[in-house]
Amino acid sequence: CQLDSTDVPHVQKVISRTFEALGSQVKAESLVLSLSSSPVFLWPNKGGHATAGEISPNRPCKDLQQLIQTDDQESSRKKSAKKDKKNPTAGIINLTLMTEVTEPGVLSAPTLLRGSKKHHLLQTTLPMDCVVSVLSSESISVVCGTLVGALCSQLGDMEKVALRHMKGTALLIPQPFHFLLPAPVGLVTVVYPAGVPDSQLETRRKELHSLFELPDDRPYLRRANALHFPDEPYKDGYLRNPHVHLNLPALENGKPYLVQGVYSYHHYMQDRVDDNGWGCAYRSLQTICSWFQQQGYVERAVPSHKEIQQALVEVGDKQGSFLGSRQWIGSIEVAAVLDQLLGVTSKIMFVSQGDAECFRELANHFLSEGTPIMIGGGVLAHTILGVAWSETTGQIRYLILDPHYTGAEDLQVITDKGWCGWKGPEFWDQNAYYNLCLPQRPKTI
Repeated sequence: CQLDSTDVPHVQKVISRTFEALGSQVKAESLVLSLSSSPVFLWPNKGGHATAGEISPNRPCKDLQQLIQTDDQESSRKKSAKKDKKNPTAGIINLTLMTEVTEPGVLSAPTLLRGSKKHHLLQTTLPMDCVVSVLSSESISVVCGTLVGALCSQLGDMEKVALRHMKGTALLIPQPFHFLLPAPVGLVTVVYPAGVPDSQLETRRKELHSLFELPDDRPYLRRANALHFPDEPYKDGYLRNPHVHLNLPALENGKPYLVQGVYSYHHYMQDRVDDNGWGCAYRSLQTICSWFQQQGYVERAVPSHKEIQQALVEVGDKQGSFLGSRQWIGSIEVAAVLDQLLGVTSKIMFVSQGDAECFRELANHFLSEGTPIMIGGGVLAHTILGVAWSETTGQIRYLILDPHYTGAEDLQVITDKGWCGWKGPEFWDQNAYYNLCLPQRPKTI
């Protein structure tokens, strides 16, 4: 947009007028939606008219999926003998927002205007990203109307954020984030200004927590809490939540108590670090740190082995010679690093194998805190992600994430070979004593 002056009221008026013009374009018949991985185009403001002759506006939107070419279809002739996994992207349809740049009209000569007045040009690209949740049986025309409404609503939210955080003529780009909130709220989109850290947006989050009636003791609407769609691969290469691909243990009247939220699986030999034989507790600690990062409690990256050792030296737990060594660490050191680097406190439990009270404590932990637990005994360390118990038979199972795995990030190998799996009491050394580190959630939004 073009600013004739830097006067604040004038700037705000011009920006609002620009957003109004964008809203008119979204409602115009020239708006086009391109169906990703297909040759199909839709005109949402023309009743859902499509280029594909077999797709009519009254057809259910699930018919659009039949026109999407996937990698699975292209490689169907080369299927291996591996188990077929349920496709998590089956219900997702991606559309690209476009507009027709030409339209029929009367031929006319161009008109050129030259102005000598000084002005300021304000230009940016708005990262519009809308998502709507609809029934697969809903008609294409209705879904198109819903999408247009969502686009207009998002433009309104972007305008509010842009004006609220504008400094002079400096415009902070409004960025949309999608969140999947607990029922009955479900899927919502929130717009935040780029460059403003979460720590400075607490007032806005409090307003949203009140609006959606969310608990005020844990984050739901920080950027790290944003929904990660199944068809979007993680760029860091780590597997997320491999346990969700497991079946629950077959226990009579069994009840599971599981980790809440998202974590990354850290194990031996990752990050070009050969820690085979000594780094299992480091890897369990990294998994725990990834949980706090991906729940939005901290913004710092998962610490490296060197950073973990440095933290232990800084708190006085280790001597300087510990840096660069291959010395083991245990649950006490894990708790110290969490406190030093993340500001997270932990409970420490000392138990013997088969302690029934231990199970009850773990179940309560997963209900109230929901964080991964590091357990160390002898020279081994593991991560506990959950427990299951049968009230009828008294049988107990532990959901274990094993940091001793040295292979590639192959989900099927990890789940089939038990590197992430349910274990019985026999998994633990009958003669060993175990120390557990139970990280506690900070009370914050």
